[in-house]
Amino acid sequence: MRLTLLRTLYILLGVIALCLSSCMDSASRYGKAMNDAERLLQTNTDSAMAILDDIELSNLKADSLRAKYHYLRAFGHMRQNRSMIGDSLVSLAHKYYSGKDAVRDVRSGTAYAWYKFWVGDTPGASAMLDSIVSLSNLPDSLIAPTLRVRVLLGTSEYQGEILIPYAKRLVAIESDTLRQIEAKYMLLSAYEYAEKLDSALLLSEELIDYARSHKWGEKHFMFELEQAQILGELGRTDESNKVVEGIFKTSSPDNGAADLLHMQLAMNALNSGNLSLAGKELAIADSFAVKYRKEEYTYYQSYSNLLRAMIDFKQNGKMKVGHVNGFNNRQQERYNRAKASQWESERSALQQQSRALALKAESQQKTVVILVIALFAFIIVVSAAWIIRQRRLRERENEERAEALQKMVEELKSSPVPMQPEVHTPEALRRAMLQQLGIIKMVAETPTEQNREMLRKISSIESDTDGELVNWNNVFELINTLYDGFYDKLMTAHGELLTDKEKQIIVLMVAGFSTKEISVITGQTTSTIYVRKSSIRKKLGVPEKEDIVTFLREKTSD
Repeated sequence: MRLTLLRTLYILLGVIALCLSSCMDSASRYGKAMNDAERLLQTNTDSAMAILDDIELSNLKADSLRAKYHYLRAFGHMRQNRSMIGDSLVSLAHKYYSGKDAVRDVRSGTAYAWYKFWVGDTPGASAMLDSIVSLSNLPDSLIAPTLRVRVLLGTSEYQGEILIPYAKRLVAIESDTLRQIEAKYMLLSAYEYAEKLDSALLLSEELIDYARSHKWGEKHFMFELEQAQILGELGRTDESNKVVEGIFKTSSPDNGAADLLHMQLAMNALNSGNLSLAGKELAIADSFAVKYRKEEYTYYQSYSNLLRAMIDFKQNGKMKVGHVNGFNNRQQERYNRAKASQWESERSALQQQSRALALKAESQQKTVVILVIALFAFIIVVSAAWIIRQRRLRERENEERAEALQKMVEELKSSPVPMQPEVHTPEALRRAMLQQLGIIKMVAETPTEQNREMLRKISSIESDTDGELVNWNNVFELINTLYDGFYDKLMTAHGELLTDKEKQIIVLMVAGFSTKEISVITGQTTSTIYVRKSSIRKKLGVPEKEDIVTFLREKTSD
């Protein structure tokens, strides 16, 4: 039975250790995976996101792991320019890192701001980005990506005066040449939106010169087209036309941006009052747009329809409803497509969240099952330990009782019983008690048995003592004889307070029996004897540090 309990205990402890080890290994594995993803996020965002896709959110129990997961996913989506509709929990990550980790605080805040932009809260996004870029004591390498997002957002919202200082700061801190050119181009746009066209024109010349010297064909063309637009807005239409003609000379007339170039010529003609030429250039632009724009044709029409309406109004002095409807319909189409895209993103995000919730529920069920099993295992382990401990205590008690009996047996063997029937000494009392225990008979019959078996046999001996190992009336008479009527005096003074077992313990203590010997004779455990001694001390008012026997002998002698 004992071996079975121990084996069960070891198995249960092993299962619990295995579960704990598995949980710790999972947390460690997920932590390492997210560290790898974070390291790759700046250089290879796709690989970083692939690592995150393999992590099941419902398995992340620690707040630190969950915050890191949401921050990395949102930041990755922002870098990939993907929908962030499903990244609402990046707000929790930003709150977690606030004041704890400067790098993750800035990056998660930037991703949270971009999420706000995605869900239509552009003012909230701008305000959050403004608060981040205004932080002091942050390195340029950390603040540059956030400032880049802020300028990009401002450009998309056609911000002018407010955007210029941000764009200038970005130009100053960008360490990469290409990114610095991009920052200057956004500064140019800010100048245009703020109607600081002279500053925009100077910056366009700088960009054109740089692109020409580095043979950046596409960028060179883009900067020249921007310059043509600025010259047109300044009313310098001839210079604007020359720039466009120069572009056509260096590239084929059928280049991929011919529609934009002819539209610029149409705007220049309109501003010069040449409505006929403006109409012709716009028609040419439309023909190229059909060929090149395809999916973006509707976007192109939002500009061309407005320009056509203006030409017709100047020619006829009237505004046509068809033009207004056409312009409005194109805008409505763009709005509808944007809404449809947002709804699709939201639906996809909801599906992902539903899947995550389902997996979370499944994980929670598994967790509950594991906890229940662990609880039962704990109860079984504790019960088994308690049973084993009780068995060991009983075995120890039995062994102690057996040793006490053996000692008394040896004592009886070494001291033969005298022939005199009367007893007047303590030794006579011990001898008489040993004889009543029946030990001589037991040892004579089974002299080689173990102590525990000896106890069992002793307790099974039939006698005239009503199940007791001794005849207590005889013992009490012997005590009175040897100790000047001690038992009668004890009964007179305290008989009503004491139980039978307490009386037995007191007279055996007076007779010089040890605690172990008293436990054998009275059939109680040693711990029970100690408890009963404490009870006797309280009932009789024996001071803690005073011996009970000495106290009682003094009291009964008075």
